[in-house]
Amino acid sequence: MPIRFVELPSGDMMPTLGLGTSTLKGEEGLEAIRTALEMGYRHIDTADAYDNHEIVGRAIEGREREDLFITSKVPPDYLHYDEVLQVCDASLLELGTDYLDLFLIHWPNPNVPMKQTFDALGELMALGKIRNAGVSNFQPHRLRSAVGIADIPFANNQVEVHPLLYQRELLELCHEHSIVVTAYCPLARGKVFDEPVIVRVAEKHGRSPAQVSLRWLLQKGCVVIPRSRKEEHLRENMEIYGWELDDEDMAAIDGIERHERLVNPNFEEFRRSDRA
Repeated sequence: MPIRFVELPSGDMMPTLGLGTSTLKGEEGLEAIRTALEMGYRHIDTADAYDNHEIVGRAIEGREREDLFITSKVPPDYLHYDEVLQVCDASLLELGTDYLDLFLIHWPNPNVPMKQTFDALGELMALGKIRNAGVSNFQPHRLRSAVGIADIPFANNQVEVHPLLYQRELLELCHEHSIVVTAYCPLARGKVFDEPVIVRVAEKHGRSPAQVSLRWLLQKGCVVIPRSRKEEHLRENMEIYGWELDDEDMAAIDGIERHERLVNPNFEEFRRSDRA
């Protein structure tokens, strides 16, 4: 079953399944990305902070650029106007591409006026260096402020969402403003595999807990970017189309009484290295 797409405000089509690459580095990471692309993945999610742009660039080399959807992100301590432009230029050079399909603010920084950052993203869109812009890790209060400040359409908010962290209010707010949500850590770093509700629903459908979790997110209107190095897991993650969870399944997963946030920002992890 082929990967399906969601339309962004620009009219661009974003694959609803992508490959997260936050820990994919070196030759092992290169091989994992190439394997995913050979299977039919077209959406590759990276970031300046992951320090793997060159690896992603090598993996996509020789492929039709228009067939790919590449997302990258600017670190929170480089959100001043000129810095955003510089990070984007460096990212394009490292990736070996003329444009990004999506460029996100990786984490909010309350010390930098959001208007300045959004103006820079708008300039990059006008220059054709990015096709779509958005944010990451913006919770409802900050997202509401951002929507009121920005002069550009928000294409995406990439946040931690999974069956053990159902951010209902945030998802509803994003849908209200036609902002596509990308769910990172969609499998809760493996914790969904032992959640009784997920296991029960998986057994009912003859699917794996991973597939049930990803399917639940798709039916919530999310894009999912699970990370994997293993071919069998990459292939398993692609088998989330052509079947559905019923209302009873969705309600059962919605009702899981756990709220486990796995990613808390340690900004040192998201600072730009000295390589630029």
